[in-house]
Amino acid sequence: MRLIAGTPAPDFRVRDWRGETHHLGAMRGRKVWIAFFRYASCPLCNLRVRDMIRRWERWEQHVELLAIFQSPNDSIAEYVGQQHPPFPLIGDPDEELYRCYHLESSLAGFLAPRGAAVLAKAAAAGFVPGRMEGTKTRHPADFFVDEEGILVGTYYGADIADHVPFERVDTWLGLPPTP
Repeated sequence: MRLIAGTPAPDFRVRDWRGETHHLGAMRGRKVWIAFFRYASCPLCNLRVRDMIRRWERWEQHVELLAIFQSPNDSIAEYVGQQHPPFPLIGDPDEELYRCYHLESSLAGFLAPRGAAVLAKAAAAGFVPGRMEGTKTRHPADFFVDEEGILVGTYYGADIADHVPFERVDTWLGLPPTP
């Protein structure tokens, strides 16, 4: 069953790919964006991370961002970590957080046409598939947590290329639209 806005965000304490500990409960007083991805070498995910890095200067004063992958931290270092993101990348190879946040997967979402279009864009940007780790048909998801630890926004991707639109992030953070 999907999580819904207005309920407490499931708490967790994890280590990122650099060994730093992140505890959601300790982030009270700040907005937190929890972005769930597929595996660390996923071209679609790497393209999304690249686009998030490009927008980070706009967001960094307003939100804590935790990017979660269903890969071990050594794979994160080998693949998506090569982009040197300014936010934590967290490996969850046992997919415990994915279950806790009720992420979904489906063959239809894996085969959706949008995935092929975004894959072509990712390949053109230099992101090619590597090791597939974890649930192959996983859909991404994004969660917005307020300063009190309450979910104020949930976004479950309809397919493997579907993340919350950046305009929705800006609106949640109270930022003006980008030109």
